Amino acid sequence: MDYIRLIIDASIIVQLVLLVLVFFSVFSWGVIFFKRKTLKAASSQSKKFLKVFRRSNDFTEVNQAAKRYRSSPLASLFRSGYKELVHLRKSSEGILSSENLESINRALAKASNNEINNLEKMMSFLATTGSVTPFIGLFGTVWGIMDAFNKIGILRSASVQTVAPGIAEALIATAAGLFAAIPAVIAYNHYLHRIKGVISEIEDFSLEFISFAEKLYGS
Repeated sequence: MDYIRLIIDASIIVQLVLLVLVFFSVFSWGVIFFKRKTLKAASSQSKKFLKVFRRSNDFTEVNQAAKRYRSSPLASLFRSGYKELVHLRKSSEGILSSENLESINRALAKASNNEINNLEKMMSFLATTGSVTPFIGLFGTVWGIMDAFNKIGILRSASVQTVAPGIAEALIATAAGLFAAIPAVIAYNHYLHRIKGVISEIEDFSLEFISFAEKLYGS
């Protein structure tokens, strides 16, 4: 069966449905590769940064290392906390009080929210693709079947030659919807699991930063 010919001969509605599904599929694959690249870089650089952070007792040295790991959410978190730490040490003669530590904690929480938002960026598109495209494909299928029955009424014939093209183009819409949805759903669940892992690392690192700051500069 010539699928290209079926698509060319399909009704304008089915062709529009297929065009929309192609857009969702292509864009979702772009998001999938983008998220793979960013999460891989974040994980790799965070591991390297943590080694430096836990090995050194000098926050100035760690801050220099953090500047090299721009893709790491933990390094970004450290830079925000360190900036607040330096500011508070200047205003409190180098000794951190409990109020100072609470201020650092708020700065870390704000930075954490920004990093989590960055990690979750474009995830909503994968979720939308996974939930919407099967129904878009189903709409194209229903329309194609309606068109096939309309041809039966016009030609007054229910032969295979009359019905098959309309049914075939209808089922192509269903297949296209599933082709767009299945990779998006798999990728969404996979990346959501990885993002939850990174969020746990961010929360643990915030506590670790506060603990180290209190040991080094606490009263």
